[in-house]
Amino acid sequence: MKLITAVIKPFKLDDVRSALSEVGVQGMTVTEVKGFGRQMGHTELYRGAEYVVDFLPKVKIELAIDEGVVEQAVEAISKAAQTGKIGDGKIFITSLDEIIRIRTGETGADAV
Repeated sequence: MKLITAVIKPFKLDDVRSALSEVGVQGMTVTEVKGFGRQMGHTELYRGAEYVVDFLPKVKIELAIDEGVVEQAVEAISKAAQTGKIGDGKIFITSLDEIIRIRTGETGADAV
C-alpha cells in the first residue's frame, strides 16, 4: 500500500477528485492548508494598508491505494491539477506499513 499526498491549488480540487474517480480511487481525505514555496507570496491592499500574504491557501489530498494503481493516480492528479503556472503543487508518495479500520479492526487493503 502507498500513501499519496498531493498539495494543489484549491480551485483544482473538483477536477482532481473527478480524475481520481475515473481511475477507481474511492476515497480520500481533503484538508485546507496554507504554505509557500517558489510561488512565495504577494502583497495586498486592505483599507489603505499594504500587507504581505506569505502563506497561500492550498488543498492537501491524501489517499491510501494499492501499489498497482499508484502510477494511474499520480498521472490523474498531475493532469487535473496542472495550470502551467508556478504554484501548481507537489505530489508525495510514501509507503504504508499498516492500515487499520477502527470500527471493524480490519487491516491492510481490507481497511481501505
